[in-house]
Amino acid sequence: MERQLVAYPRREPDQAGEDVRTRNWARNATLGPAASVSAPRDEEELRTLLATTQGGVRVIGSRMSPGRMLALAAQGDILLDLSHFRGLVELGEDRATFAAATTLGEIYACLSAHGRMLPAAPGVISSQTLAGALATGTHGQGLGQSCIPDAALSVRMVLADGSVQEFDVEHPWFGAVKLGLGLLGVVTQVTLRTVVSPVYACQKAVTSAATLETDLLTWNRENAMSKAWWFPDQDQVHVWVAQEADGAESERWTSGGSVLLEQKTTNAVLNATVDRTLEHMRGDTKILDADGKPFQTVQRFKDFSDVTGDVYQVFCRGIATPQINVEIAVPLASAGRVVTAIKEWHAATRPHMHYPVILRATGASDSWLSPSYGQETCFFGFVVYYAEDGSLAEEGVSFLRAVERVLADEGGRPHWGKYFDETLYDWSTLYPRWGSFRGVRASLDPQRRFENAFTAELFA
Repeated sequence: MERQLVAYPRREPDQAGEDVRTRNWARNATLGPAASVSAPRDEEELRTLLATTQGGVRVIGSRMSPGRMLALAAQGDILLDLSHFRGLVELGEDRATFAAATTLGEIYACLSAHGRMLPAAPGVISSQTLAGALATGTHGQGLGQSCIPDAALSVRMVLADGSVQEFDVEHPWFGAVKLGLGLLGVVTQVTLRTVVSPVYACQKAVTSAATLETDLLTWNRENAMSKAWWFPDQDQVHVWVAQEADGAESERWTSGGSVLLEQKTTNAVLNATVDRTLEHMRGDTKILDADGKPFQTVQRFKDFSDVTGDVYQVFCRGIATPQINVEIAVPLASAGRVVTAIKEWHAATRPHMHYPVILRATGASDSWLSPSYGQETCFFGFVVYYAEDGSLAEEGVSFLRAVERVLADEGGRPHWGKYFDETLYDWSTLYPRWGSFRGVRASLDPQRRFENAFTAELFA
């Protein structure tokens, strides 16, 4: 029981009045006392703070990660709020430099206004900070690209002693620095590579899951980007596939004001499945608002239509709502076998699920601790939403635990910014550069100021 409380903590519902604690965004973890938060106004203040203090330091960013990744290790440590480090620093022809706490949404808006995009598809939530997205390996979909850290050209950091160091693609440690889990230093600026932003035509469909093992590969091999939602209870898959739009469709998008274009013809084939899913979700969450955010995440699949837009308009459409989200990456070559294993497990156990399995694939990453390091990868995502009182449905928790074991047995690597049971994984076997990363950490932070109790155990 104690193990469960650590991995999937209860959520404390929103409350009025002053809170003497700093909590993560989901309100399921205390990061530290409110008095421990320090918000330097610029890099010089940050340098002075680190040079004149001792003890642990954790950057809290948008606080969307699990609390154990962000929490303080001991009384007297510092929670860093970098909200003053925000905005565009410099814009070049094929690159852009942003301050570390700039949100992904702000970056995407800036780039889109100049007809540019990152060479990495976005995740679904745009309120993450840039530094947080790098630290946790945020990713989208498409075999022609990988995670957002792989779009980085250089990273500027303030180290534990207050000194400043810049790392670029030529530095032998860059593969560690650009996805560093917040353990190497405080990122203050990131320069990102940019490319011309195409217009994408995204086609949506519903298929049987009977051939998902092979369909998953086909969708990703034959399209620029693909994303799918698998409803095992109904044996259905909702799939989006996107290609660059032709000239006529691009012109229609441009002449329409460069906003997302939805086709007038809609498809209701998934509506009954969505209604059954909503029934499960309402029973589990007891949320009184029938149109609450958790329900909106599946209601959007009703009466769907094909769309045309840039990559951010098409894919960065998530609805941020407190949840337990488990996402495990497996080699794309093994994805079909994993689908079969989940099907067999589902048929034998009939687990209670109130959200579909999310399927996204990316190309190989060269970030040492990326779940897609060195291989084309398929990410399997699983979600359980919190109930109105902050609890989690017991069947939902049992489902998450069981399915994570299935994927861990297949050599899965968990997403760093989501929930996982670290006891299931042999890290040094999963990550060929695990030992090298520990060496870089020992050099940049010999006193381990940036670790906490959880990360200390992880790298013990």
